Amino acid sequence: MTDTQITQAAPEPTPARFDTLPLDAKLLRAVADSGYALMTPIQAKAIPIVLEGRDVMGAAQTGTGKTAAFSIPLLQRMLKHENASASPARHPVRALVLAPTRELADQVANNIKAYAKHTNLRVTVVFGGIDMKPQTAILKGGVEVLIATPGRLLDHIEAKNCVLNQVEYVVLDEADRMLDIGFLPDLQRILSFLPKARQTLLFSATFSPEIKRLAQSYLQDPLLVEVARPNATATNVEQVFYSVTDDEKRLAVTQTLRQRGIKQAIVFVNSKLGAARLARSFERDGLRTSALHGDKSQDERLKSLEAFKAGEVDILVATDVAARGLDIADLPAVFNFDVPFNAEDYVHRIGRTGRAGASGVAVTLVTRSDARLMADLEKLLKRTIELSPIELEDTRPGARPERSERPQRAPREWDARPAGDATAPVAAQRSSYRAPTPPRDAFFDKPYEASASAELPSWDKGAATVAPRGLSANIRPKRKVAALFGAKPAESAVES
Repeated sequence: MTDTQITQAAPEPTPARFDTLPLDAKLLRAVADSGYALMTPIQAKAIPIVLEGRDVMGAAQTGTGKTAAFSIPLLQRMLKHENASASPARHPVRALVLAPTRELADQVANNIKAYAKHTNLRVTVVFGGIDMKPQTAILKGGVEVLIATPGRLLDHIEAKNCVLNQVEYVVLDEADRMLDIGFLPDLQRILSFLPKARQTLLFSATFSPEIKRLAQSYLQDPLLVEVARPNATATNVEQVFYSVTDDEKRLAVTQTLRQRGIKQAIVFVNSKLGAARLARSFERDGLRTSALHGDKSQDERLKSLEAFKAGEVDILVATDVAARGLDIADLPAVFNFDVPFNAEDYVHRIGRTGRAGASGVAVTLVTRSDARLMADLEKLLKRTIELSPIELEDTRPGARPERSERPQRAPREWDARPAGDATAPVAAQRSSYRAPTPPRDAFFDKPYEASASAELPSWDKGAATVAPRGLSANIRPKRKVAALFGAKPAESAVES
């Protein structure tokens, strides 16, 4: 298959209601329980195509409802296998959803469980970082829909905890991220265990040449569904770029939060160590803060995320594990404390705010060392980015004012004053001050003079002799060692 064989879907339809779709009453009831009435553009275009059984490449801005776009029609197609039997053999895995991160896999699973709650279809999720035993027990009990991260799924396959020979539907969610973090070999292994005759869906906010090559290998005559140009950012997110130094970044975040009245925000950094340190710094600033990065256990990561969603945390300092697919309702702002190394991650980071049509603000802090990363970002966004200055007001407790702003102290009584000028300014008084000269001893200023009457040391007395002929009078001739022990040297024993 070549790129020209990827068929473009029909133009974007007018938003329609879910109840206009040929869906089962159980699914429509679950959709209504979730508060959905009108379909988003990606849902309106993708759901009818998936219901027809076609392979789909879906490109849409993050936060536009891609999960519902692929899960609701797949549940509809699987209802023919629905049964209430307790036998695990009656509940084989028929739909497999692969996600790049644990948080995204857990979120997708929660959404699909909500859509399938009025049916007898079983849904579960498996990911790393936690014990395999509970996951193994659920898998051996039988599930129709399995959401997984690639690494943990391979662990279960090797342990023979799940069989994938009856899979009919495969979804690669955020496939570009899976390729970025090196999951391509794992994906190839997993797909080799699946039947060749299947429906494959690939959804992502960004499309790269690598993704298109992946689609050529594993999708059959797919329809390309786009509701915005690839790598586009949401139009309802205000994007601000501040020019700062490294030392000004934290103050820029806290000042922006205060001035804009922002109650919650995600602050993205590029490293795990940087996330942990920054979280501690925000805690010292009086903000309720939690860190989310790959060095934390899965239980800690989920607890941090749930506390943030519940409003118990003001600032979530995170690496790019939180940049993909996480749905946090009414998040007002995100901060790029560090410009992302991968320009496409910028699209996903700012997509955490302004979701489902809401407005949001994305603030990026740019230093002089970020020039190359900003050039990559401008190339991706196809526009010139203007940097704005920011005036910082240090309001931290105990912060010292700038030198020019420090009040001048009043002259003190003990300031030295020149004699006879009590009204002279303090600066003039100090400039005329001279330190007292220490007393000097003339003896130590004289040059060295040898004393003619200086006696020889006691051990050298009696050793002086007349210098042999031809030698300088300043050169003392050698004498016998016996002289050191009190022996009287003979007159003829003087050595030349």
